[in-house]
Amino acid sequence: MSRIDCHAHFNPAEYDVQVAKTMGPTPISAWNTDQQLAMMARYDIDASVVSIPPPGVFMGDVAQAKDLARMVNEAGATLIRNYPSQFAALAALPLPNVDAALEELHYALDILHLDGIALFTHIGERYLGHPDWATLFDELNRRRTYVFVHPAIPTQGSPLKHLPPWLIEFPFETTRALTNLLYSGTLARCPDIKFQFAHMGGAVPFLAGRIASLVKRAPPAARIAEQVPAGPLEYLKTLYYDTGLSNNAPALQATLQVTTLDHIVFGLDWPYADLPTHGDPAPGLNYLGVTERAKIESANAAALVPRLTNNQPLAASRQSPTASHQ
Repeated sequence: MSRIDCHAHFNPAEYDVQVAKTMGPTPISAWNTDQQLAMMARYDIDASVVSIPPPGVFMGDVAQAKDLARMVNEAGATLIRNYPSQFAALAALPLPNVDAALEELHYALDILHLDGIALFTHIGERYLGHPDWATLFDELNRRRTYVFVHPAIPTQGSPLKHLPPWLIEFPFETTRALTNLLYSGTLARCPDIKFQFAHMGGAVPFLAGRIASLVKRAPPAARIAEQVPAGPLEYLKTLYYDTGLSNNAPALQATLQVTTLDHIVFGLDWPYADLPTHGDPAPGLNYLGVTERAKIESANAAALVPRLTNNQPLAASRQSPTASHQ
């Protein structure tokens, strides 16, 4: 079995240090390359697409975010330079500062040749789709960028204080961000961004009909409909959804009502997944046919990271932009 894991994490030691210094103890798992390669070998994973886990690089200090994003991105570049066929790395951007984010985007994609970027569902008080970030999303669209969206830690934590926020708040975070991208008009305005949403899009597949009903139910309906001229469900269909912590039949069946099989990619959310000691890392997908499962576990990743499936050199794996932000 060949697998490409489109939802895996890495966290350089300095990232852990800065997070602990700023936020105190967090549930970030320790990481090293050898440990991840051993896990990949155990579960027949040929390559992993990695990004940093929450909280991300912005923890209230813009200068810290810029420095931390640069450090993380250079660590990602070293990883893919040392293991070009086994890893792809997604850049961190120092939002909410748009100018700094554009500068780092240029450095990460054009100088370091990272494979795309990872964004968290919200930064500070603003969710993806906020008008302040329109310039960044226009540039991502111009570049036809692969953008992985991962849930952030909720600003107010979980209302159910006895439960960890990742249990149900993370899926709702993704639902909030995706819905805001939809009704801000960002998905319609930026059709060339290759969005991948973690954990099967949170609750979006199950709530798709309800989300789509806004164009008819909420006044002024005409103004809302202008943001989704093709209809809400058409935009949901164009997105990519990963199976991280959602490797089960109900989640997959709901997602297949929203999009097609070729828009679902494999993910484990390592090292946060509860994996069996040996054998199949995603037994919940066993009801699929062999051909269907192979598409999810490897072939569909080609649309997002062609370098991993075509054995392309790092710098040649991305179409060069006609003009880079300097």
